[in-house]
Amino acid sequence: MDPGMNQLLKWSVENSDATRDDPTASTDPKAVRSDWPSGQGLNAEALNTLMGGPSDADLMRESMVAITSDNVNLENKLVAFDNFEQLIEIIDNANNMENMGLWTPLVKQLESPEADLRRMAAWCVGTAVQNNIKAQDRLLVLGAIPTLVDLAIHDSSEGVRRKAIYALSSEVRNFQPGFNVALQRLPRDFLDTKKVDAGDMEGIDHIMEKLRQSAKKA
Repeated sequence: MDPGMNQLLKWSVENSDATRDDPTASTDPKAVRSDWPSGQGLNAEALNTLMGGPSDADLMRESMVAITSDNVNLENKLVAFDNFEQLIEIIDNANNMENMGLWTPLVKQLESPEADLRRMAAWCVGTAVQNNIKAQDRLLVLGAIPTLVDLAIHDSSEGVRRKAIYALSSEVRNFQPGFNVALQRLPRDFLDTKKVDAGDMEGIDHIMEKLRQSAKKA
């Protein structure tokens, strides 16, 4: 069920109970209910559902349509990318990307001829997979880790290199399968002499710092 609709249903049920017990209780969807854990009324997505506005899922789809359209200029593509990145900061939205078919077009943008689009794609990837094993696994399945390693080391744009490193760092932490693929692709110069696993934050930080230093010089 859509998260907004789910919360709207919960609000309706609880307020129906409240007004039955207390006819003077407020039914304003923005009203604060003291017995709600958050101490708030409906969230923004639930209010959008109630008022007929676009859901986060709608906005994510619209953003990706703009990003991939041949009829949208670069400036507006970047605006759409920025909106998309903010939406997927919410882990539920990031997890919905697979069901919505948004992972494949996002990863494809890592190979865009436009550096700004590669940069934003890497940024969105990093946001989606951060502390999110479901998204980390999806990126692994799509085979995008070698692409991120190549961007981090060889891309002509420093901005792209830095965002690719951010995405790699988010992908490999506490996710051994992804870390194994990255280790196979990274040149030995970037690896520690000691064995590092995905749970070794200090070891991963050391590898990523080497990549960042290289990104500044390239």
